[in-house]
Amino acid sequence: MRRMSDSKRVAIAIGALLASLSVVTWRQMRALEVLEELHDVGQEIEVVSAVRKDLLGEIQYLESRGRVVPEARERLGMHNPAADEIVYLSGVNP
Repeated sequence: MRRMSDSKRVAIAIGALLASLSVVTWRQMRALEVLEELHDVGQEIEVVSAVRKDLLGEIQYLESRGRVVPEARERLGMHNPAADEIVYLSGVNP
């Protein structure tokens, strides 16, 4: 049985080292890409959260009495009732 020469062993060792270094480099590059994607998604979440907060504030304003009453007066000709305009109805029992 023949033994491998020292030069072949060194060549195989260098080849294995280069292959493992290539795998490590690829994994690091992939990790950096994933971190960048994660950062981008985090920024998108922040933007969407800010927009949502603004929209909720706008909804709250649009539903507020301070806005609804003037709009009802202007658009529908409504007014706040005087005391003599209020009629209380008794509940009907089935």
